[in-house]
Amino acid sequence: MSQKFNYREIITKAVCGKGRKFSEATHTISPSHRPTSILGCWIINHKYSAEKKGNTVVVQGSYDINSWFSYNKNTKTDVATQTVTYSDAIPLTMQDSNILSDEMDVIARAIQQPNTLEATISENGANIDVQVEREFVVECIGETKVAVAVNPDGLLEDVPAADYDDVSDEEYERLDPNFLHEEFDK
Repeated sequence: MSQKFNYREIITKAVCGKGRKFSEATHTISPSHRPTSILGCWIINHKYSAEKKGNTVVVQGSYDINSWFSYNKNTKTDVATQTVTYSDAIPLTMQDSNILSDEMDVIARAIQQPNTLEATISENGANIDVQVEREFVVECIGETKVAVAVNPDGLLEDVPAADYDDVSDEEYERLDPNFLHEEFDK
């Protein structure tokens, strides 16, 4: 059997850029009454979109912060609700230099939805300061070329099974799924 392979270039869509960012922010909520104590705080209605701008992906979004608090010397309670917006610029730490076009599809996933870390009464005593964390992973999908070896001797099914290098389950478990990612970072 001949070992000389021909190569073909295939144009395909692939992940051509990746990035990840963890963010913390502090938002100030203005309740209708002067708070005595904070009873709870939660975040709902998270919405976001992403767009590639240069070597970054900008994620813009909003969410509602609901802060349950007591007032009037802990004799009454109320919930203050406020919608806040944010913009996170996520640098692309892995980029393929062989892309064929600047047009890319952007996928953004919140791997840590906005979550309240702490809610406290502000120093002026009239507002509530809410510390929030969030984390995103982004991927840019674009057209690129890959080279594929073509065996001139035909299909692999023509080669006896004994000629294949079998990978054991143990060897498969030891494979590093990030080895290609490390090559792109160089």
